[in-house]
Amino acid sequence: MNFEVLDPGLAEYAPAMHSALDPVLDAHLNPSLLQNVELDPEGVALEALPVQESVHIMEGVYSELHSVVAEVGVPVSVSHFDLHEEMLWVGSHGGHATSFFGPALERYSSFQVNGSDDIRQIQSLENGILFLTKNNLKYMARGGLIIFDYLLDESEDMHSLLLTDSSTLLVGGLQNHILEIDLNTVQETQKYAVETPGVTIMRQTNRFFFCGHTSGRVSLRDLRTFKVEHEFDAFSGSLSDFDVHGNLLATCGFSSRLTGLACDRFLKVYDLRMMRAITPLQVHVDPAFLRFIPTYTSRLAIISQSGQCQFCEPTGLANPADIFHVNPVGPLLMTFDVSASKQALAFGDSEGCVHLWTDSPEPSFNPYSRETEFALPCLVDSLPPLDWSQDLLPLSLIPVPLTTDTLLSDWPAANSAPAPRRAPPVDAEILRTMKKVGFIGYAPNPRTRLRNQIPYRLKESDSEFDSFSQVTESPVGREEEPHRHMVSKKYRKVTIKYSKLGLEDFDFKHYNKTLFAGLEPHIPNAYCNCMIQVLYFLEPVRCLIQNHLCQKEFCLACELGFLFHMLDLSRGDPCQGSNFLRAFRTIPEASALGLILADSDEASGKGNLARLIQRWNRFILTQLHQDLQEVEVPQAYRGAGGSSFCSSGDSVIGQLFSCEMENCSLCRCGSETVRASSTLLFTLSYPEGSNTDKTGKNCDFAQVLKRSICLEQNTQAWCDNCEKYQPTIQTRNICHLPDILVINCEVNSLKEADFWRMQAEVAFKIAIKKHGGEISKNKEFALADWKELGSPEGMLMCPSIEELKNVWLPFSIRMKMTKNKGLDVCNWTDGDEMQWGPARAEEEHGVYVYDLMATVVHILDSRTGGSLVAHIKVGETYHQRKEGVTHQQWYLFNDFLIEPIDKHEAVQFDMNWKVPAILYYIKRNLNSKYNLNIKNPIEASVLLAEASLARKQRKTHTTFIPLMLNEMPQVGDLVGLDAEFVTLNEEEAELRSDGTKSTIKPSQMSVARITCVRGQGPNEGIPFIDDYISTQEQVVDYLTQYSGIKPGDLDAKISSKHLTTLKSTYLKLRFLIDIGVKFVGHGLQKDFRVINLMT
Repeated sequence: MNFEVLDPGLAEYAPAMHSALDPVLDAHLNPSLLQNVELDPEGVALEALPVQESVHIMEGVYSELHSVVAEVGVPVSVSHFDLHEEMLWVGSHGGHATSFFGPALERYSSFQVNGSDDIRQIQSLENGILFLTKNNLKYMARGGLIIFDYLLDESEDMHSLLLTDSSTLLVGGLQNHILEIDLNTVQETQKYAVETPGVTIMRQTNRFFFCGHTSGRVSLRDLRTFKVEHEFDAFSGSLSDFDVHGNLLATCGFSSRLTGLACDRFLKVYDLRMMRAITPLQVHVDPAFLRFIPTYTSRLAIISQSGQCQFCEPTGLANPADIFHVNPVGPLLMTFDVSASKQALAFGDSEGCVHLWTDSPEPSFNPYSRETEFALPCLVDSLPPLDWSQDLLPLSLIPVPLTTDTLLSDWPAANSAPAPRRAPPVDAEILRTMKKVGFIGYAPNPRTRLRNQIPYRLKESDSEFDSFSQVTESPVGREEEPHRHMVSKKYRKVTIKYSKLGLEDFDFKHYNKTLFAGLEPHIPNAYCNCMIQVLYFLEPVRCLIQNHLCQKEFCLACELGFLFHMLDLSRGDPCQGSNFLRAFRTIPEASALGLILADSDEASGKGNLARLIQRWNRFILTQLHQDLQEVEVPQAYRGAGGSSFCSSGDSVIGQLFSCEMENCSLCRCGSETVRASSTLLFTLSYPEGSNTDKTGKNCDFAQVLKRSICLEQNTQAWCDNCEKYQPTIQTRNICHLPDILVINCEVNSLKEADFWRMQAEVAFKIAIKKHGGEISKNKEFALADWKELGSPEGMLMCPSIEELKNVWLPFSIRMKMTKNKGLDVCNWTDGDEMQWGPARAEEEHGVYVYDLMATVVHILDSRTGGSLVAHIKVGETYHQRKEGVTHQQWYLFNDFLIEPIDKHEAVQFDMNWKVPAILYYIKRNLNSKYNLNIKNPIEASVLLAEASLARKQRKTHTTFIPLMLNEMPQVGDLVGLDAEFVTLNEEEAELRSDGTKSTIKPSQMSVARITCVRGQGPNEGIPFIDDYISTQEQVVDYLTQYSGIKPGDLDAKISSKHLTTLKSTYLKLRFLIDIGVKFVGHGLQKDFRVINLMT
C-alpha cells in the first residue's frame, strides 16, 4: 500500500514522538481495549470510561467481537493473520510487533523489531514470522527470539514481500528492481529489474505474479522468468490496493485532479481470461483497502480510511444497505486483513487499536491450526520483603557484593564481648513435683511445651509484645505506635507457624481449649470468619440453613450449610471454609461491592476492615435471603418489589431478620406518600454535632437506636401534587419488629469514635453516682466482699470499677409498639427484670425484650494491620451437644483462638484499639418459635449417573461404572478413595539467616479429581466415582507428575474427562460419610480437610 498518498501527517511519524505522546486517552476509548497495557494511573482515569457491553454475534453477519490496544497512541502499520496458528500479528509505526492469541485477542508476545523504522509487511512461516521494514528483513520466532536478521542496502526502500514457496521470497519497494532471497541460506539469489519502479503490493496466482505500482499500474509477470506478460493502467494518480480471485482482478486507487490526488469511488475490475477491463464498480465509500471474501460468492470487502466497510459483488451493483461501520479509536484505519478461513476481519487504526470482526461467536482463523505453545510460568522465587521495624531482622538476608575491604560490622575485639542467651527458668510445676536422687532430679513432663523446643525471648521482645500492662519507655515510641502496648494478647491477629509437616504438628489446643471449632485464617478473604461464627451460633439460622439444598452450583446458602455441618462435627479442631469462600468469590455482587480482597491488601491490612465487614454483613443476609427465596417462591416473583424485599414469609432469613416498615414522605403542600418496604438490618445514625459537644450530655444507646430505626430526615423529593421537586420530610414507621435485630455501628471516623468514648465516660460517671461507695477497685475484691457480707436474696451483685469502664452498650433493650405505629425503646437491666417480671408475658401487648447475642469488633493494631474478632454468647443447646452441660457463656472468637470471657468484656470498647462494628440482638425465647430439627437433605440419588460438563466427552472415555439402586452402600461398607489436587496459589516462604526455609503462607490447593472404588460386591475393585472437578479459578500448577492432570482436563470446552462441579462431587462424599461407610486410602485426613469434610 502507498502510505505517501493516504495521510501526509503519517509520513512524518517518527519513533521520537513516543515520549511526547499525550497519555490522556480518547473519551471513546473502550477500557476493555487496555488488557495487558500498563498506563500511568495518574494520567488515565479508567473509572470514567464506559464498560463494553457483551456483543451478540449473528451467524453469517460480520460484527465486532473484540478490540484491544497494541500500543497506546502509536499507529498500526500492518496486520496479519497467522497461517499456522490461531494468532493475529500486528506491527506498528514504532517498529514494535505484538501478537494476540485466539478470538479473545489475549496478548501472546510483544517485542521490538526495529528501533527506528516502521514495520511494513508481516509474513508467517512454519517456524517463525518474517518482518519487513524499510531496509531490513528480520525472521523471528513467535516468542521474540531472532532467527536471522538480513540487512539490505541503505538506499533501499522496501514496501512489499511475497513468499513464492517455502524457501523463496520476493522483496520489492520504491527502487527499480525486486530481490529474490533464499530463506535457507539467507542470501540474495536473484535481482529482477522492473520497468516501472515503485512495487508496493505483490500477489500471486497459479498463472502470474501481480505487481502493484505507485504510478497506478498493475503488471502481470511470468512465474519463471518474471517478465511482463500484461499490464493494466488502472488509475491516473496512484494505486491504493488490489486483490485477485479466480479470473477477476479488482483495484482501487487515486485519480489525478486539478487540486491533486482524489480517491476514486470506481473500482476497476479486469477479466483475466480476456485480459480486458469490464464495467467499473461504483461504491458508496472512499475505497482504501479491498479484499475478496469468497465464502458463498465472490464477495468484495471495500474499506475506507474513515471506518466504512461495504460488501458487494464485483460484477453487480453496490447496495448502500450493505455498508457497516468500524468505530476506530483514532481518526483513520491504517491496515486491514482477512483470515484464511474468511471468518475474521482485522482492522488497525491510527491510535494503536486493533478491532476484530467475525461472522460467528467462536471463529477460527485457519481451517486447520496447530496447537500454540505457551510459555511456562516463572518458577523463580522472589526475594522476601524485609521489615525494617523488626529488631531481630537478620542483615544477612541482604545480598552484598564480595569485597576484600573491612566491613562496617567487623567490630574490633576490644569493642565487643560475647553475650550468650540466658536459659529460660525451669517450670514451677517441674520443680514442685521433682524427686532428687543424688544430684539428679526427676519430674513428670507437664506437657506445657512442644517436644524438644524451648522458646527463647529477649528482654526487649518480652516487654514489647507479651506484656499488656507495660508501655514502651520512649515517649516518641508511644506517639508513633500508640496501639502496640494496648492490644491484649488474645485479641491480636493469630498466625499459624508452619513446619515441614504443614499443620499436623501445630498445637491448636494451645489456642482453643474448648470443644468449639475455629476457622483457619490463611485462606483468601477469611476476614469474614468472625461473622460466620456469629451466624453459626444463631440456632434458627444454623438449623434452617442446614436443611437447605438446591441445584445451583455456587449457592452461598448451600455452602454455608456444609460449613455449619463441619462445625457441628468438630471437637475443637479448626475447620477450613475454602469451599464457601470459593463460592463467595464467584458472586458478581461481592466483587462489585469491593468485598473481594487481594492477597496483598489482606496481608498488609490496607482495607478498612470495619467498613468491609459491615458491607459483608449486609451482603450475606441479602444473598441468603435471595438463595432461599429462589427455592421457596417462583423465580419470576423475586425482584418484583425493586430494591426492597418481599414479605417476611418469603424465606426463613426474611422471617428472622426482616423488619416491615412504612416510608412516609410529607411535602410542604400537605401531600403525603406512603410506601411499604422491609430491611434486614439497621445502621446507627448518630446525633448531629456529637463531635463538637464536649459537655458530656448523656445519650442512651436506646435513644440512638430509636433514632436510627425511626429515621426522620429532610430531603428534596418529587411531589406528584406539585409536579416538581420539593423539600419533603421523610419518616420511617415500623410495622413489624424482626426476631433478630442486626445493627451496623458505622464507626468509620473520629467523629463516631469520640461519640462512643464520650458516652462511655458519661455512663461511667452515672454508674459511680448510682452505686455510691459500693463499687470496688477490682473485681476480686468485690466478690470477696459479697462472700463475707452475704448477698440478700433478690439483690444484685455490685459490679467492679473495671467492669464499668468503656461501657455504653446495654445487654438488653426493651421495645414496645404503640397504637399509632410508634416505637418506644429503652435499656433493659437486670433490675428492671426483677421489677417488671418476665418479659414473655408482655409480648401479648406488643412489648419485646432483645438480648445481646454477639458483637463484632475491629482490633486496631499497627503491627499486623488490624483484625476482626467476635464476642458471642453461646447458648445452652450448643453446650449440651459439645460438652453435655446446660449453661450460657460468652466466648471470644479470633479465627482459631477461642477463649471464654466475662460478659462485661463483650461490651467494653476502648476506642483506641477496640472499635465496635456489628451488633446482634435476639428476642427472648426465640428458639421456641421455630422448628429446629435438622433433616439431612442429601439423598442417595446423588450417587446415580449424571451428565458430564465436558463437551467432548464420549462414552468410550468413561473410566467408571455408576452405582445401581441395588448397589447402594450400607453402614460399614468399604470404599477406596483417592483424591488429586492442583495448586491455585504457590507457597510463600522466607529463608532464615541459618539457611533454613520458613513457610509464611502455605500453597492453596483445590481438589481436581475424586475416585471412589467399590470394596465389595460382584463389581469389587471397579470405580463408581471418577470425577474431574471443573474450576473457574486460575491454576498455577497442575502437579501433573503426581496427579496426572494436564492443562485442559478441567476445562469444559476441551476436556474429554467426566467433568462435574465441586458441589456435585462434594454431595457424593457427604452422603457416603453420613451413611457410615469406611474409607480406605492414603492421607485421607489431609484430603478431607482440603475438601472441607469432617468425619
